Amino acid sequence: MERTASFWARPPDFADLTPELKALIDRSGFVGKANGDMFKRKVGAAVVAVRRAGAIHVFDSINHFFLINQMIIAGSSYWNIGLGLAEKDVEKDEEGIQIMRILGQNMGWVMKKIKE
Repeated sequence: MERTASFWARPPDFADLTPELKALIDRSGFVGKANGDMFKRKVGAAVVAVRRAGAIHVFDSINHFFLINQMIIAGSSYWNIGLGLAEKDVEKDEEGIQIMRILGQNMGWVMKKIKE
């Protein structure tokens, strides 16, 4: 059984969720609840790519979705945020890349422990 969740969308609009991400959260949340809490005990990690502002609000909103659905949230050494203006700029965010590397290791560790 798959135990991860990812939500990919374009950068935040006006320091808030994009309409597409909000729709995904709302629709999948209702579907999950209607189907016996199907996200319960799945591992999730919010990852946000942003130019400058809005990341923390979006990060929190995604994590609120995970928590209300009884998911397990994996963390890293800092917030799971990548910074960049143009396409592929996030790849130059060395701190962001290190944060994601640690996040991946922590998610793997949590999923392994759940499987035991």
